[in-house]
Amino acid sequence: MSEPIRVAVAGAAGRMGKEVVKMVLQDPELQLVAAVNLKDVGLDAAAMVGLPPCGVTLSDDLELTLLESKPQVMVDFTTPQSAYANTETAIKHGVSPVVGTTGFTPEQIEQLDKLCHSRGIGGLIAPNFSIGAILMMKFAAQAAKYFPHLEIIEYHGDQKLDAPSGTAVKTAELIAKNRQELRQGNPNEEETIEGARGGYYNGFRIHSVRLPGVFAQQEVIFGGFGQTLKIRHDSYERAGYMPGVNLAIKKVLGYEGMIYGFDHFVD
Repeated sequence: MSEPIRVAVAGAAGRMGKEVVKMVLQDPELQLVAAVNLKDVGLDAAAMVGLPPCGVTLSDDLELTLLESKPQVMVDFTTPQSAYANTETAIKHGVSPVVGTTGFTPEQIEQLDKLCHSRGIGGLIAPNFSIGAILMMKFAAQAAKYFPHLEIIEYHGDQKLDAPSGTAVKTAELIAKNRQELRQGNPNEEETIEGARGGYYNGFRIHSVRLPGVFAQQEVIFGGFGQTLKIRHDSYERAGYMPGVNLAIKKVLGYEGMIYGFDHFVD
């Protein structure tokens, strides 16, 4: 049996970070070697998620932790304000980043891609790690060939910082590859309340719903003559993303360059 993959988790005490820590500790093919978080420094990472202590304690110094623990992969679920610097630091030390934080600009992704190539390693930035959500995106992109009139509605809790979601943006990008820009709706339509028609992308609209009690859902609605098609995905808890994160950790070591979108890992 080969040696387990050495994994560091940035944002380990966050809601997603805790799920990643738990998943890594429960997979014999993975080994948790570092957990980084600005708060709860010194807390045992396993005890934090209700498992027997593992000896890996939370640190607030990412660079020093990477130097000392020598992980092969760093999983980052932090904030848009810190994710770019964290990813840059990981690549600098030859650690493959698997990033679930959204908010990267195309220019930042391009720069990180160059850095990955300079170190001969792979990395992944994924707006969504849910395998079901990836299939939803792929099905929507396929449907757009036949139903060019569409709208996207995405639902998240009211604590989400970005709108539209990274998943909605990625879905829109995939759809745009299969569909020429087509400005939808009545050419003379007028918004009597600003934003009522949603955000404009490539001729279609994206609507962001933010409400307490909502976790994460997305619906792509297609309209045609005498018919509609709805493709929807619902996430109910963060554990549902973990099979995707697990797959990403194991696959990213076989790539070179920064990959945008978990869809590249799902055939």
